[in-house]
Amino acid sequence: MRYWLFKSEPSTWSWDNQVAKGDAGEEWDGVRNYQARNFMREMKIGDRGFFYHSQKEKSVVGIVEVCAEAHPDSTTEDDRWECVDIKALRPFAKPVSLDQIKADLRLEEMVLVKNSRLSVQPVSEAEWAAICALGETDPG
Repeated sequence: MRYWLFKSEPSTWSWDNQVAKGDAGEEWDGVRNYQARNFMREMKIGDRGFFYHSQKEKSVVGIVEVCAEAHPDSTTEDDRWECVDIKALRPFAKPVSLDQIKADLRLEEMVLVKNSRLSVQPVSEAEWAAICALGETDPG
């Protein structure tokens, strides 16, 4: 299993929107960055991800799971763009803010710290465990 982080502006697509989709999940569509698209092409069903609210909140709020591998993005007819489907698994007991992440030495090499603009990014197993501990949630 691999780990990822999915960033969304809560005014566009929030954790509550994701939860409302249930086990069917939803396309992580609209991504128009080649690096982020390529990361989605690497994802496998069952991979886990952090759901991150950008803009004002700037915090990890829940855990999602990839429920469909890369396929054409339904929001465009341009075949260069693909997406995965994700479903919500569980919220964090307490959101983990970007400030907390930046202050934690275990996370200093995290892509979120080094390239916070990337909307889909990998997370190492150690980073996954550290953030789950900060959010008081089960990493499994």
